[in-house]
Amino acid sequence: MSGSRSGPYWTSRSYLLRFLLPAMITLVLIVIVPMVFLWYVGFTDYDLGKGWEQRRFVGLANFLMLFSGVDRDFWPAVLTTLIFLAASVTLEFAIGLAIAMLFNRRIVAKPVWMAFLILPLTITPAVIGLMWKLMYNTEYGVLNFLLGLIQTKVNWLGPQSALVSVILVDVWQWTPFVALMLYAGLQAISIEPYESARIDGASSLQLFRYITLPLLKPMIVVALLLRSIDALRIFDTVYVLTKGGPGNITELLSLHVYRVGFEHTGWIGRSSAVAIALLILATLITTLFMRVVNITKPVPAAARIEEVGRDERSKR
Repeated sequence: MSGSRSGPYWTSRSYLLRFLLPAMITLVLIVIVPMVFLWYVGFTDYDLGKGWEQRRFVGLANFLMLFSGVDRDFWPAVLTTLIFLAASVTLEFAIGLAIAMLFNRRIVAKPVWMAFLILPLTITPAVIGLMWKLMYNTEYGVLNFLLGLIQTKVNWLGPQSALVSVILVDVWQWTPFVALMLYAGLQAISIEPYESARIDGASSLQLFRYITLPLLKPMIVVALLLRSIDALRIFDTVYVLTKGGPGNITELLSLHVYRVGFEHTGWIGRSSAVAIALLILATLITTLFMRVVNITKPVPAAARIEEVGRDERSKR
């Protein structure tokens, strides 16, 4: 039959390339080209005040300024970024797992609570920053109003507590994301392993340790990876809240990129070098995380149930 689409042409590479080519071109334009340009500018002394034509290739000079300590704010920004990453992702995972376990049970009005849960995800990060900045206000903020009932007051965005306040905002905003991902993973776990383990006399803690966590591991890895990458590149919420201050207490690497390149100096070459350092840091953390987690072929549920049974029988 003429016009039939079962012939070799319809499965050929030239035909399939017609569908892949638009996506490939888009990927090159919005990802590859800016990445190549970033690396090129990172090895130059391009300055907004001098113009593009007066740029000079300086090799590794920009990177030496960073790692040798000439840029005194670089290493503090790295440390602040790592503290922010570790604290926010850890809290989001712990609280998100607890919420997911709660939603995995039968609770009254679950759709209503679910709607409240996803509310922070629907708000623009810049708006979240403004909202929490008002709530953190020392004199008129709602948090200090409530604390005033017990005769106390906190300078939330002061030198002692600014970083903690920024972390709390990030936890409030992104814990629902982690909770929803883990809840989806819990919903995908079959009930049969739990029933078999209960027959063997497994306790709730053993069910969680030997069945829930291992079967939830792939979703946990995805959630932690996505949140770690997002935490490394966060900018708008922190900028609206503190602009990296007071001083440079909350200046993450993403804010350092902006400050070096655009806020005061216009040193685009050095700013690009900081951005490359942030990219390398994200790659190293992701690689290290994958090795620590050591994703392997999951152990069959039957083997875990048998392990629970052996533990229970040994106690008897």
